[in-house]
Amino acid sequence: MAPPSSGGVLVRAGAAARAGPVPRATPMSESASPSAPALALIAAVARNGVIGAGNALPWRLPADLKHFRALTTGHAVIMGRRTWESLPHALPGRQNIVVTRAADRAFAGAETAASLPAALARVRMPAPAFCIGGALLYAAALARADVLHLTEIDREFAGDTEFPAFDRAAWRETAREEHRAPEGYGYAFVTYERRVPR
Repeated sequence: MAPPSSGGVLVRAGAAARAGPVPRATPMSESASPSAPALALIAAVARNGVIGAGNALPWRLPADLKHFRALTTGHAVIMGRRTWESLPHALPGRQNIVVTRAADRAFAGAETAASLPAALARVRMPAPAFCIGGALLYAAALARADVLHLTEIDREFAGDTEFPAFDRAAWRETAREEHRAPEGYGYAFVTYERRVPR
């Protein structure tokens, strides 16, 4: 699926020429230290912007899960509480960090941080650190990420969670690998890099 032309307007990932407001920053998006590690976002996004339904993926794409594992293994993965709860266990071979304001909660196999900057300060594994969701944390991370790894799915899915709007004019596509799902719809592994480094 070719990325939609935005003409510099805010669009949702995977949505053809859809405009939408940028979600309001939360305390998770406080400025990170200049020495914080490089940050990349990784997400699978349907054509209508959907990334989840009922705290689960609304599609089954084994190749996408392998792609996710290959990119993130050996790095830190930073996620919100609901994303953590969607996983069966901590992701092996990665430093798992859960962003939560519930400081007294324990997450087996993971560390906790109260904000995205605090999570980045905890990173010990090689750069980049990966933000893996959910929607609020993606919105906070977009402002400081330099790379987006998006699986763009050329089909609309029903769901209750969407990838946040972002300005496509600020990003350039650097890689695209096309695939086809067993059900017949296309999808692509796409890498975007920020045009002007932060």
